[in-house]
Amino acid sequence: MQRQDQMRVILFRHGPAGERDPEHWPDDALRPLTPRGIGRTRLAARGVVRLERDLSRIFTSPLHRAAETAEILSEVCEGEVPIEVVGALAPGNSFRAVIDRLAHLPAEEVVALVGHEPDLGKLAGVLLLGAPAALPLKKAGACAISFDEKVAAGAGRLEWFLAPGMLRRHLRHSRKAKV
Repeated sequence: MQRQDQMRVILFRHGPAGERDPEHWPDDALRPLTPRGIGRTRLAARGVVRLERDLSRIFTSPLHRAAETAEILSEVCEGEVPIEVVGALAPGNSFRAVIDRLAHLPAEEVVALVGHEPDLGKLAGVLLLGAPAALPLKKAGACAISFDEKVAAGAGRLEWFLAPGMLRRHLRHSRKAKV
């Protein structure tokens, strides 16, 4: 259970997208999730929401596959969670800008960041260890990092780190427990 004054940041990698193909997507930023990727992402998002019921906002990379993933996550939350495009979540941008944006939010927020590898894994390393040590996330995988004080490099505590298959299994197990 989350304390009232504790911020939680959920890092959620975009779901499975089409292969890079300059013929189909001359601009790789427009590459979408595959139909199978949409289904897998929806199940993983449901697992995230089962673990993090108090999601208050979603920040997403501007790339299409990340924005689609953010929309799916918002839909799973019954569309009540606002989505904001954050350019710093695009591949190759500065994790410092993301940390600065998070540091200005209220302490009780639960924020999902939807982005790409290797950037999200490096961001996790910075938030947990103070250095960009990679903690790679699989497509539609996620982790939760909590902060007792404001968000800062090295101030986070890892709450959970799950591959998409584990998020889907968590969802199945929690359904069985309710029956």
